[in-house]
Amino acid sequence: MDAEPVDARSGSARAGGRRLRTVRACACGTAGLLLAGCASMPSSGEIRPVQASQGVDSAVRVFGVPPADKASPAEIVDGFLEAMTSDDPQLETARKYLTEAAAKNWKPGSAVTVLSSGLDRVPTRGEKDPEGPPRWKVSGKKLGTVDERSAYQPETGNGQYEEILQLVQNEDKQWRISTPPSGLVLSESDFQRIYMPVNKYYFAGGTLVADPVYVRQRTDPDSRMDPTTQAVQSLLAGPSRWLAPVVESSFPTGTELRAGTKSLSYDGQNTLRVPLNDKAANVAQPQCKKMATQLLYTVKELTGSRLDQVELLRSDAKSSSLCSVTAVSADGIANRPKIPEFQYFVDDEKRLVRIRLDAGGEDLQPKAEPVPGQLASLPPFKVSSAAVSYDERRAAVVSEDGHGLYVVSLGGGGPMPQPVALGKGGKAETLTAPSWDGAGDVWVADGDAQTPGLWRVPGGTGAAEKVQVAGLDGRIVSLKVSADGARIALLVEQPGNRKTLYVGRVERPDGKADISAVSVRELRKAAPQMVDVAAMSWAPRGRLLVVGRENRGVQQARYMLADGSMVAASLPGSTGLSAVTVAATEDEAKPKPVVAYSDDDGIVWLPPGAQWRTVAGGKAPVYPG
Repeated sequence: MDAEPVDARSGSARAGGRRLRTVRACACGTAGLLLAGCASMPSSGEIRPVQASQGVDSAVRVFGVPPADKASPAEIVDGFLEAMTSDDPQLETARKYLTEAAAKNWKPGSAVTVLSSGLDRVPTRGEKDPEGPPRWKVSGKKLGTVDERSAYQPETGNGQYEEILQLVQNEDKQWRISTPPSGLVLSESDFQRIYMPVNKYYFAGGTLVADPVYVRQRTDPDSRMDPTTQAVQSLLAGPSRWLAPVVESSFPTGTELRAGTKSLSYDGQNTLRVPLNDKAANVAQPQCKKMATQLLYTVKELTGSRLDQVELLRSDAKSSSLCSVTAVSADGIANRPKIPEFQYFVDDEKRLVRIRLDAGGEDLQPKAEPVPGQLASLPPFKVSSAAVSYDERRAAVVSEDGHGLYVVSLGGGGPMPQPVALGKGGKAETLTAPSWDGAGDVWVADGDAQTPGLWRVPGGTGAAEKVQVAGLDGRIVSLKVSADGARIALLVEQPGNRKTLYVGRVERPDGKADISAVSVRELRKAAPQMVDVAAMSWAPRGRLLVVGRENRGVQQARYMLADGSMVAASLPGSTGLSAVTVAATEDEAKPKPVVAYSDDDGIVWLPPGAQWRTVAGGKAPVYPG
């Protein structure tokens, strides 16, 4: 096999304003082959055996180089910044650049600051003592932070990071840093090399909701836990601050892994066994199974092998079983959306039509048919956009003129119902395409510049309620509620006709004498890397499918994390896609084709593992939801 070379860069090498001092070891099968398999060796620094970590390529490890004797203040600063990116246990090498007191009190696991590139550092003098010990100002463009609950928070301010590192001489006349950053500070490339996104899951109204966090791709330097165990520990610690107001955990307060647990393993029956402390010892079986379901959904994204069952264990000497769930039973407890039977769009005759997803297989041209029910009256009702409920029994449609919202049956016939009363005098000006949530509520926005607003129709039949959107600055031109009903994606047009994508938290009354209205809180940018967004849809595993363009880039479709932290790979062949509508299912087990509208080709599909192909003429494609 080709070995990954060891990299011990000289003090004159620079990247992002600082010198790199790393040693990269290679895994060549056994520790004995480690030395023989590497192309070159560093002249200094420690060599440690590489241990494989489940689901991660461990061929490359990064270790910092300890400070040299009589190193200058600049070399100490550079060495410390680089050592923060290492895989050293307890970040031992980075601590060697600190004073004894600073090394003892430094808590790198408390937070991670992510910068667009490397840190710039310049010497500076204190105003009160310009001739005092050396100080170095380190700075960079801030993209976001990972907090103590492992959740990513995108930067909302001016994006400037700045910190002062104070140096002092110890009793051996060696320069050391006395004021390190409170946590880790990493460039975006280092962050993506060291950390990986993971969804942990909590319940909202009986439905599982994805809560994205970041864990170390390899063993965590502080806890010595592998990635799977890190994710489980984060799950037990509770939801992120952003999601916490609308979800709950089934685990009793104080539940943790059994003391000393550093790794979790699978047995021959693809069962993951998770030992818990005594806080979970007396839970009832229904609650225990919900706990195991949260664990199964959290862990199954981390393993390349099949996970058939999760078993929770007591903390007693025999590690007796608390409960277990299989992958099949967990799906029922999770209350995930059902697999859609049809895909829907508005055809060239302004009718809502549908295509059976399994009709004739993906190699044949599917045939669209008008939806049954109240929309099939004569003459057919003219539609501009629509949304279909998850059970595919009802549709919310916007009339051809964009003024009226109608909720109709896709089963029984009869005359068209009256439009839902929205806005002043019960009539809206320019309605967006509607959206259903898993609870059966319909959401729609009035895009009129003078009287904008977000509206919710409880159960699709109740009186429309105006929804307060805290911090909204602009006009909503598109929206999509997640299937769990806990989050809503809003495409907002701002000055200069630029469209920005936000995700907001949907807060609902708790039903216990709470008479407050449903509201949307804490909007956060979901695609800060894009300067303009054209279309979006929810996708599997709590992600978003976004059509837009980055600065000086071309428009393309990408899957993105809803916390605004990362852009995933773009969809193949999407650079020429002039989509104003795009749709994907939230189903994880059996993904359906991505569907979009193209000015040139009408309705186009991207089946899994295939290429884009034209399906039919029309616009406004949607899946249920």
